[in-house]
Amino acid sequence: MNGDVSRFIPNHTPCGRTRREFLWQAGGGFAALALVDLLTRDRAWGGEAAARPPHFAAKAKRVVFLFMNGGPSQVDTFDPKPLLTRFHNQTYTGECKVGSNGRPIGRLTQSPFPFRAHGRSGLPISSLYPHLSRHADELCVIRSMHTDTAAHASGCIQMNTGSVLIGKPCLGSWLSYGLGTANENLPGFVVMTDPRGGPIGSASNWSAGFMPATHQGTMFRSDHPALLDLATPKGTTDQSQRHGLDLLKELNTQHLQRRPGQTELAARIASYELAYRMQTTAAEAVDLGRETPASRAMYGLDQPLTNDFARKCLITRRLLERGVRFVQLYSGGGHIEDTWDGHNDCVTNHKTHAGETDQPIAALITDLQRTGLWEDTLLVWGGEFGRTPTSEGVGKPGRDHNWHGFTMWLAGGGVKGGQAIGATDELGFAAVEDRCHVSDLHATVLHLMGLDHRKLTFFHQGLDQRLTGVEREARVIAKALA
Repeated sequence: MNGDVSRFIPNHTPCGRTRREFLWQAGGGFAALALVDLLTRDRAWGGEAAARPPHFAAKAKRVVFLFMNGGPSQVDTFDPKPLLTRFHNQTYTGECKVGSNGRPIGRLTQSPFPFRAHGRSGLPISSLYPHLSRHADELCVIRSMHTDTAAHASGCIQMNTGSVLIGKPCLGSWLSYGLGTANENLPGFVVMTDPRGGPIGSASNWSAGFMPATHQGTMFRSDHPALLDLATPKGTTDQSQRHGLDLLKELNTQHLQRRPGQTELAARIASYELAYRMQTTAAEAVDLGRETPASRAMYGLDQPLTNDFARKCLITRRLLERGVRFVQLYSGGGHIEDTWDGHNDCVTNHKTHAGETDQPIAALITDLQRTGLWEDTLLVWGGEFGRTPTSEGVGKPGRDHNWHGFTMWLAGGGVKGGQAIGATDELGFAAVEDRCHVSDLHATVLHLMGLDHRKLTFFHQGLDQRLTGVEREARVIAKALA
């Protein structure tokens, strides 16, 4: 097998046993209780692994993925197109037809959100982001993203896992697998979705796929309680709960002995112990009552429009402070107008969703800078694709899906801010300069976290699987690196 063999979890060997399986079977009885605790800290049985060194010196230690579910319009956010103003409301007769689902390609439509140059860099950002634009010099805007699918479900799956097919590990799982966790009392990978539902594809977006189940994302809620069923039932003492968990572990261990290599079962056993430790640690981490009035106001916690995403961003900062390595926040849930999927009215849609997220994201950046976490925290912003520069029909301000050219941005640890990389064509249909595929984005994130995407492999179905795939050669986006 190629790459660093320390990055592999033992699968079934030709002889049917690994050293750990031998120790497990030979130990038996009471000795296995001690062994299961050790193995739940080791990658062999899919337990929550201890922190491991990267392939090389990392610029970032943690990642926050701000996922704008539904597909934000690049020409209304970070990719200004003056020609759309010049040819506004004219029928498009060109050859580039990127619409999907048989929807009509209407007329060229200018952005209703004026762009201005911001910061020392003069980075153009639309009026949708009055708060985030104050951090223009921190943003590395990639205007030339492209992907392989026009559908939301497969688009979300590919943006998260590198593949349009369900069943692959997501980015957070690969980081958990490659680097382990920095805090045994909290999950290493946390996901917070939109209370309106979604995303399409659900848990497949934060699944560990063919990896041990311990590397999958753990769902937190922005609302109270952040974690369901975590509190100790009334009348249960710490001693009785500990005795109950010990008995459960013994029974589960006996069950696992007869089913070696069942990572789902091993992860479930480990989850009980993690949940026990989280009863105090997680409750404190998500307790926003400890935040100052100034902090609450900065995030917009007490404003109806921003409340949900503000809570998610505040919880994120607190989780990062406690060693959580990867946090993914979803803006937009359910379908169509509840997401960034502005088919019917992109103007109202984007005002709403940008309004919900702009202030909290800007506050998170400010707070990470204040707490000293900014230099080694990587922020990723974007959706599964972008939107067309045309309307979906005469008089309709909606925009269709566009996977041929769209925008994402990076900021924070190891990123060169205050710049735009790549370009779409003069109208905004397709990426034409420094084109960046989803796999290139993933390779860049792994690189910033100290991992070589070619060496971070997992042997499955006779192949050294990679996040960036084996079908094409992904590249690190060198211009994005500081």
